[in-house]
Amino acid sequence: MFKTLIPVALISALAIGNAHSQTTDFLIPEDAENYSYNFRDHEVHCMAMNMYWEARNQPVRGMIAVGLVTMNRVADNRYPETVCGVVTQGPTRPSWKNPEVRYPVRNRCQFSWYCDGKSDKVPKVDMDIYDIARAFAYKIYYGHGTAMVEDITHGATHYHADYVTPAWAETKKRVLKIGRHIFYKWIN
Repeated sequence: MFKTLIPVALISALAIGNAHSQTTDFLIPEDAENYSYNFRDHEVHCMAMNMYWEARNQPVRGMIAVGLVTMNRVADNRYPETVCGVVTQGPTRPSWKNPEVRYPVRNRCQFSWYCDGKSDKVPKVDMDIYDIARAFAYKIYYGHGTAMVEDITHGATHYHADYVTPAWAETKKRVLKIGRHIFYKWIN
C-alpha cells in the first residue's frame, strides 16, 4: 500500500484548505512533532472525532451511522473530497488580528461541534468512547463502498437530532432513525 507522508506543518492547511486554526487542536496529535504523519491516518482521526463529538451519547450504531454519513459526503461531488474537508466544511471569517488567518463562523458548520466555540479535545474520561469511534472510523474509512462495510444509512448525507426541525429536512428523504438522530438522503 502506498503511503503519503505529509509534514506536520501542512496537515491543517491540507485538511481544511486555509490557515484556520481556532478549533483545530483536534487535527494534530500532541506528539506530532516526533514523526511524519500519514494522511490516511489523519483522515481516520478526523472521522473519529466527528463520530465522537456528534454521537458519543448515542448507541454505537448511531456513531457508525455518523461515520457513514461523513463518507457518503466524501463520495458526493456536492461536498469536499476528503474526510477532514467534510468535517470542517462551513463558512469562515478573517481573524481581527491577521486577516490571512480564517476562523469558522460560530454555529454555522456542517457539523455543529466543529464551530461551537468549545474545546475539541477529547476529555480523558471519554478516551474509551473515542477509541471505539476510532476503531469504527478506521473500518469505515478503509471499507466504505465495499462489501466490508454495509451502509446502514442507505446513502444518507444528512442527519439531525430529533428535537430540532431544520428547514432542509423538507427537501430530503428520511431513511432511518437511530437513537436521537434522524438520517436523510438527497431525493434525486
